Amino acid sequence: MTPEKIVILTGAGISAESGLSTFRDAGGLWAQHRVEDVATPEAYQRDPTLVHAFYNARRTRAAEAEPNAAHIALARLEAKHPGDVLIITQNVDDLHARAGSRNLVHMHGRLMGALCHACQHRWPAPREMRATDPCPACNAAQTRPDIVWFGEVPYGAEIIDPALSAADLFVAIGTSGNVYPAAAYAQHTARLGAHTVQINLEAASNARDFAESHFGPATDVVPKWVESILRR
Repeated sequence: MTPEKIVILTGAGISAESGLSTFRDAGGLWAQHRVEDVATPEAYQRDPTLVHAFYNARRTRAAEAEPNAAHIALARLEAKHPGDVLIITQNVDDLHARAGSRNLVHMHGRLMGALCHACQHRWPAPREMRATDPCPACNAAQTRPDIVWFGEVPYGAEIIDPALSAADLFVAIGTSGNVYPAAAYAQHTARLGAHTVQINLEAASNARDFAESHFGPATDVVPKWVESILRR
């Protein structure tokens, strides 16, 4: 039976094969900094120059990366599936959008976006951002990346919550199962009757919440899984 409403959660694992490091990668950007120093509102208040330097480097790497076969396969699923496909991504890169996905929620924000800390105005981020950059709307010199930092509320609940409630199929790809609220989505949708699938290199921390599992590189497993859905 073909699922009508598919909700897909993606994490760092889907972009790793495009060369973007995850929290746990040795030698990656995250390995050079403590989360408390670069990814909290308090860190921004304490040392905005360091925070901007960190995200400027991430933005540069993301801009140089290319969508991989997994991103492209999910865009194809959205285009070809007769029902609804929503991608909720924990990633802040723009690889899903560049692959062609349109029904997309960036729950943790976007590297390619700038946010005014004073008035909440948003605009496209330049490659290099500084806290002293003036806001185009209010002229305040309180520019920050449009990123949901630890301790802040994720974006898109008004879209995510009803989509999860209506899902026939929930799929988590490249996620650790450690970051909430996303880590609770599989259990929530399963309780409401959805079939749950994880696609990962190895079992996620919340593996018990999935009825079906596929393990291996996302660039290999995701296209095969998409084809299996489109053939139904």
